[in-house]
Formats: sequence, structure tokens, C-alpha cells
Amino acid sequence: MKALVLGAGGREHALVYALKKSSFVDEVIAAPGNGGISKMVEVFPLNPVNSKEVLELVLTQKVDIVVIGPEAPLVAGVADVLRKEGIKVYGPGRAGAMLEGSKAFAKRFMNDCHIPTAPFDVCSSFDKALEALKKRTPPFVIKADGLAAGKGAFIIDDATEARNILDQLLVKGVLGEAGRTVVIEDFLAGYEITAMAITDGRTYRMLPLSQDHKRAYDGDKGPNTGGMGAYSPLPQVDDTLKAKIEDEVVKPTVEGLKRKEIDFRGTIYAGLMIHEGSPYVLEYNVRFGDPEAQVVIPICDVDWGRIFVSCAGGNLEESAQINAARSGVGVVMASGGYPDKYETGFPIEGLDALEGRDDVIVFHSGTRMEGGKFLTNGGRVLTVVGLADDLKEARDKAYRAISSITFKDAHYRRDIAWQAFV
Repeated sequence: MKALVLGAGGREHALVYALKKSSFVDEVIAAPGNGGISKMVEVFPLNPVNSKEVLELVLTQKVDIVVIGPEAPLVAGVADVLRKEGIKVYGPGRAGAMLEGSKAFAKRFMNDCHIPTAPFDVCSSFDKALEALKKRTPPFVIKADGLAAGKGAFIIDDATEARNILDQLLVKGVLGEAGRTVVIEDFLAGYEITAMAITDGRTYRMLPLSQDHKRAYDGDKGPNTGGMGAYSPLPQVDDTLKAKIEDEVVKPTVEGLKRKEIDFRGTIYAGLMIHEGSPYVLEYNVRFGDPEAQVVIPICDVDWGRIFVSCAGGNLEESAQINAARSGVGVVMASGGYPDKYETGFPIEGLDALEGRDDVIVFHSGTRMEGGKFLTNGGRVLTVVGLADDLKEARDKAYRAISSITFKDAHYRRDIAWQAFV
């Protein structure tokens, strides 16, 4: 069986890694890939959102299953085009991808399915948004409805600033179509975790819970990013809370999709706020998180190829449960200045010494290969993952490995997994 991984980030490198280890998959290719992926498998330059380009590659390369990594191709309906041609796809069609593609759709879905989430209003006009704002006390939570590359969510303490943001989105249209509608919701205090599950549209398998670190700097300070590190499993989450997450969030999500006749085959990601001991959904994603994938995939002792194929084929019930066999801590090494302005094209040194280890894996995100050398090519450059029987050892391994990797202006957080040790 031949698999294509669509995407170019650290998550996709982890997917390629998983499929390369699978006894179910004979060959793996990727498009467009990155420097690290290109060292593992053949890569093909294309625009992953262009379904015509993707289909052409799939047919010429005789691909049996496509595993779609990022959200943009899913929201664009690439999976629908491929399935129409009889190709197996891991990843939902456009209808299911609306859970991530539209915050308003997701919130209404949660209400319909009685899934706990913060009270909210959906507003498409400035006047209605002001009314929704007046009903609430700070901090105010404003979210652009559509995909905004992580720049569409705002938590603001000041009413005047909140009004200015609404003006920017709804009147001036700074985010284009993504911000023409907004969700205004109540602020929930607590701590955030990630719950992911794999579903074939009928049944599901929970993945180990994980926790991302969105802020750029230590102590959860600085601007939001795509994620500066993650770890799994979570020792601070007991069995009672795990059961609540499954019973109140994951199960009703899968059943709700089924009831609405949305054939969802892929990863459901629920970004949760644990508020007063109970889970509330902040957002859905319709794919593996990045960097969560880079720790969750390696810690599970399963054949991921078999799972993706059975999920795409609608027979996930034949697959075993997916449990953590060890602990993983992943630390993102980013370009200096990220998530704002940064420079690229700097050589990355020290990777060769880490190759071939089973307790440290370096997943590439923003890298490219040039003249046999890896160069930085993005904001998030690498995710360095330490693996061990316990979190402390895994964390130590990740940071020891990082100390041997260098590139100009490298930046990383030094407190990943801190909540596990409080």
C-alpha cells in the first residue's frame, strides 16, 4: 500500500514517521513536505489546497491512501474530490471540516448536541456585536468565524479596545471573509488541555490527552503562537475527568456528526478549558494538533498505518484501543522574532548526532534542504521530542538534545510541561 501525506509541518513529519514504521504501508511520499521529510521520503512540490494538483499527483503516483495533515485542504474540500475518485482519505470532507472552518457552525453544533461550551453570540453586524459585548463583563472573548492562521481570537480586558477590534473585523474587514462574522463568548477561567480522538464516522478511539503551550515565552507570557511545545500523557488529569471528557465531549461529538449525516473520517481535536473540574470546548480542530501530534504519535505503541487505513475504510471497530506506552515531551525551536518578524536561511547544526535514537526524535517544521545542509525556512523550525517511561526523564532528554542543536537566533521555551510538575 502506498500512502501520501499532505502538508509541510512538524505534524506531517510525525505522520510520515508513523507511516514509515507501519507494516501495513509499503511506500510513503509527501507533498509538499519540508527539509526533514525530504530526507525520509520522496517529496513533490504542490499547493495542498489545490484539489486538481493533489488528485493528479495521487493518480500518477498510484497512491492508495491520502493522509491530510493541515486544516486548509480539509476546509477546501480536497478530501471530497479524492473520495469521489474512489481514493481512501484520512481526513474529513468539507462538511465535517466546518467544525474548524467556522466558529459559528461549531458553537451551534455544540449547542445542538448539548456539548459544554461557553455561552455565546454570533454577530455579523457591528451594532449586534456591540449589544453582545454590553451583556458581558471583561475579559471579553472575540473570535473571527473563519480560518485566520491563529490570528482570529482575542481576549481583551478593556471595553474600548474590544470595540476597536470589532470595528477592525466587522467594519474595516482586516481579516477579510474570515472576520465578517464573529463569535463573542463568555470568558472561562481554568487550564487548557487537548483531547483528540480518531473516528471513522461511526465509532471512535480516544488518543492520550496532551497539553500545548501557545504563548511565545516562559511563564505563558508573550503573544500567541502556533504552539511552542506539548507533552503527553497528563498526570494532573484523573480517571474521573478523563471519563467526563469522553462522555460529555468526544462521544456526543461523534454521535452529533452521525445524526447530522456528516461522514467524518479523521481526527477530532477538542481544545478544552477545564473550568471548576469540568471540560468546556473552546474550539474544534479537524486534524491532529501541531505540536501535539509530535508527542502523541510516538508514545503510542500501535500501527498507525493500519489505524488510518481502517478509519478511512469505515471499519475502525476492528482496531485496538490506542494507549500511551511511554511519555513524551516536545519542545519547539523557533526562529528569533517568531511569531512576529523573523529571518530564515540559517544553517542548522547538531542534528546528525541525534539521528537513529529511539528516545529522541527531531521533527522538522520550517526547514529546507540545500546543498546537503538543513536551513531554517519558517517561524517554527523544529520540534525536539524526548521519550521515556516518565515525563521528567522525557523532558530532560528533550532539553539535553536541544542543547546540542544550534542555528542563528534560535528561541525556545524552557518550561514546557511545567503544569505536570506543579
